[in-house]
Amino acid sequence: MKPFYEDKWVKIFLGDCREVIPQLDVKVDLVITSPPFNLGNTHHTGDIKHKSYEDDMPEKVYQQWQVEIMDMLYNVVNSTASLWYQHKNRIRDGLQITPYEWLLRTKWAIRQEIVWFNRSQNFDKCRFYPMTERVYWLSRSGETTFENKVNKHDDWHIEPEGTGKQHTRSFPEKLVENIIPCYPITDLILDPFLGSGTTCYCAKKLNRQSIGIEINERYAEISAKRCSQEVMELGL
Repeated sequence: MKPFYEDKWVKIFLGDCREVIPQLDVKVDLVITSPPFNLGNTHHTGDIKHKSYEDDMPEKVYQQWQVEIMDMLYNVVNSTASLWYQHKNRIRDGLQITPYEWLLRTKWAIRQEIVWFNRSQNFDKCRFYPMTERVYWLSRSGETTFENKVNKHDDWHIEPEGTGKQHTRSFPEKLVENIIPCYPITDLILDPFLGSGTTCYCAKKLNRQSIGIEINERYAEISAKRCSQEVMELGL
């Protein structure tokens, strides 16, 4: 399968990750991703309503879709690989839906939950204001190569990021940069929901090979343009 974009450090594939993942002929060391949250096609940040992409599946279908993809990832990683999965507790019909509802149905083992305090602007007075999201550390087996080289605890205060009018919310670079150094012998990183390209861009900055998969051509173009920028080699 021909990449949409390729350089020394990065390969980006345009397509459905369920079709691309089985075609990868490599073993992945680390997965870092943030999938669509299934928030509905119109949601709000503060008092701003927006529709970034189609994001309104029946909840049972959405959860099964996530399980399917995560189990596909399980089959293309090496035995000591980890998956970092950023998601959030959502409210539907006044009730909370937690990612544990489908994470516990995957092949992956859950090792830790990180709370990301991002001061998300949700000020509905019907509940205490939700201002956190989650980052779940999952592993393929009991053995991993993780080492807390960044000396972080499990409560991360990181400002959310955006990419102007191209993507309403973007995966923060700092979040990815907290994770990658903790895997000093990791060579190949994968993001099956690449979005605006943060995982691959940060991997390149840290001298790691990466593969990104993005189904939306406009976002694939944004990612390619971003990853084509020259970055300083840190020699890590």
